[in-house]
Amino acid sequence: MTPKLFSELGLSAELLKAIDKLGFEQAAPIQASAIPILMAGGDVVGQSQTGSGKTAAFAIPAIEKVDPKQRAVQVLILCPTRELAIQVSEEVHKLALYKSGLHALPIYGGQSFERQLIGLRQGANVVIGTPGRVMDHMRRGTLKLDGVKFAVLDEVDVMLNMGFRDDIETILQAAPAERQTVFFSATIPRPIQQLIEKYSRNAQQVRIEQKALTVPTVEQVYYEVARDYKIELLTRLIDIHDLKLGIIFCNTKRMVDDLVEHLNTQGYSADRLHGDMNQVQRDRVMNRFRKSGLEFLVATDVAARGIDVDDVQVVFNYDLPYDVEDYLHRIGRTGRAGRSGRAISFVAGREVFQIQNIERFTKVRIPRGKPPTAGQVEEARTVVFLDKLRALLTSGDFKRQDHIIERLLEEGFSSPDIASALMHQLQSGDAASGPRQGARSVQRERESERQVERNRPPQPGAARDEDRPQFRGRAADREGSRERPHRDEHPSRFGSRNESTPRSPWIRKDRPIVPVSAPVRPAQPIPVTLVPPAPKREVRSEVGFTGTTTKVKKSRRTPVEQTRLWMNVGEEMGIVPIDVVNAVAGETGLPGKVVGTIDVRERHLFADVSSEHAESIIAKLNRSDLKGHKLKVKLA
Repeated sequence: MTPKLFSELGLSAELLKAIDKLGFEQAAPIQASAIPILMAGGDVVGQSQTGSGKTAAFAIPAIEKVDPKQRAVQVLILCPTRELAIQVSEEVHKLALYKSGLHALPIYGGQSFERQLIGLRQGANVVIGTPGRVMDHMRRGTLKLDGVKFAVLDEVDVMLNMGFRDDIETILQAAPAERQTVFFSATIPRPIQQLIEKYSRNAQQVRIEQKALTVPTVEQVYYEVARDYKIELLTRLIDIHDLKLGIIFCNTKRMVDDLVEHLNTQGYSADRLHGDMNQVQRDRVMNRFRKSGLEFLVATDVAARGIDVDDVQVVFNYDLPYDVEDYLHRIGRTGRAGRSGRAISFVAGREVFQIQNIERFTKVRIPRGKPPTAGQVEEARTVVFLDKLRALLTSGDFKRQDHIIERLLEEGFSSPDIASALMHQLQSGDAASGPRQGARSVQRERESERQVERNRPPQPGAARDEDRPQFRGRAADREGSRERPHRDEHPSRFGSRNESTPRSPWIRKDRPIVPVSAPVRPAQPIPVTLVPPAPKREVRSEVGFTGTTTKVKKSRRTPVEQTRLWMNVGEEMGIVPIDVVNAVAGETGLPGKVVGTIDVRERHLFADVSSEHAESIIAKLNRSDLKGHKLKVKLA
């Protein structure tokens, strides 16, 4: 069927505003078919699989038909389980966000009866419940259905299998006969057909036919992963397969924007494509993608229509689509012109049933993948690095540096040590390893540097780094007794918490290491002149799981009025405080002293600057380049 936008379905401005806030543009097939019938007052029998978007198909017309001024139950939605009742209730609340006066209440077993009673007495307009608990309230007289004008039976086949047929009939008989009735079921066996004939009025059947098609040149796999860990799994899969050109599909515009932001801060090159962009913006993004100036295109289904790029290596279903046709449309973007491709889907919770639906209609089994561990990702990076190195050595297409190597050999360094140091330098992102590896290596290097700093005794007469404004953000790192763990060492939904990556020492060349055994005081006493101590800054650190925060009590020299700024770069991008100071000085021409405390976090940082110059700094730093990253600066 022809795709329809929600704006074409005759919905109120409040509903369209809520739908737009959720980020949806195009109605799913079941929604485009059922909503117009229900809005016109007809009954509907919807035959649809789990994950097809049927909740919104009945929730949107139900919300439209509620009169908020009438404090009585007008819509009743029956669900087989309390989990589904909660899920439907959450969806109704999101869609009714701008519908003033509408009150939706879930009632189900296992929840406080008194709490549900309070909600009913407050005048719930929409009740979402399980048959058993609805019957309990009806028997007690706390739930009256004489005002119901819209009744929905969601997943009727499951409710009948659970033995709720008698309860369903009792509930429907208590509701007015002139109500609208909606049945949704994956299958329509004879018992359900009998209910439909008895309790509906000329119901129209809405069945979404799905074609049994597949894409033979595409390798398909899915990963079962909690929603909160999708982004981490995505970046691990990109690294372990060394993917360079791919499309990532999301169901909402908001998710597209969030994911693009995250990928860019991680060192990947990504851009968005969704309905809020005009044609000029879309053409610009697509031209970059076709010319491989962009690694990953993150898009919604509506915006992705017409994407025709032959060399796409992978398609990620970051969110599973509503039906098989959209799934096939997505994965058909890779594996073109006889090439092989890869389709990777992320599945959260009940979405695993949608994978089964896809397998049933495509007649292809989709294997479940095992998420890679941090150690496997590191090994994959090493293999890629070695392959590139072998290719370069084989081709001989490099400038020889024999004179440098000979100098190092003369200084007593062995050839394995020289080669190891060069490889370490490359893999740290300081040369040809690119932004992606550099962003992941630099945090481990920061940890090694902090360890070196903690073991280094103070040198007489040497100024401490924490006394310089640009290094205040690192004072807590040296004073704190705990180190923040590397991101790959965090326990997560997948991956081993014991996996660790080899770390190499990073020694700053401008300050030699003083052996611990070296004396730090002169052997003989020398005359000294006592002078009043200068005011000292009091440095206090708070070290926590989410990062290190340093609070500095300002001296008389520190500007009294300062403004805190937020920037979208952090430790993972190799940023240290002095980089921020240099950026401010270089872009604005202001002296470095206008920058105060700098607090560098994992993926962002905070910088205190003189309030007098804050607006100028924001204006000139925004969109400027810092270590290969486009800066975004705003008030914290």
